[in-house]
Amino acid sequence: MPPVMGADGEFHARDEAVDLSGTPFEGWVALGFFWILGATVFYQFFTRYVLNDSAAWTEEIARYLLIATVFTGATIGVVKNNHIHVDFFYRFMPARLARVMATAVDVLRVAFFAAAAVLTVMMMIKLGNNSRMTMVDLPMNWVYGACLLGFAAMAVRAVQVAVIHHRRGYSVLERPESTMEDR
Repeated sequence: MPPVMGADGEFHARDEAVDLSGTPFEGWVALGFFWILGATVFYQFFTRYVLNDSAAWTEEIARYLLIATVFTGATIGVVKNNHIHVDFFYRFMPARLARVMATAVDVLRVAFFAAAAVLTVMMMIKLGNNSRMTMVDLPMNWVYGACLLGFAAMAVRAVQVAVIHHRRGYSVLERPESTMEDR
């Protein structure tokens, strides 16, 4: 690594080139929701403090955009396999038991996300179009649809992660120093 302080006593640093080629599709979707959320909150701020006439719908829409951002962003955590996990006990388990347990974690993760998607569909069917947003006359199923898409994407990505773990013969639980790029 080159020195930061030059011979002339001045600070010299160069930024590395930004490479966004590894950004998953969900990352761009989450970024889009985030920017729409930011614009909505800015509009809320502007109407409330500059025009002194707050737009009532912005708070509700901002809340729903935050939900969409979170569920889309959670999919990124599944893609990168960096959700919170405890790998402490795997260090003390026999290798075969650790492999079985890690596989069980992969299966349970897929089952959880798939079950959450199914339950979300069941709830959306039960609500129908009768449940509406408070300030904006739109169906609440739009919000639950964002949750459904998030859960479905997490289930699909969890299957992909499980397949990668199966093919390479270990997961991050067994080898915490590994990443999803280690194939």
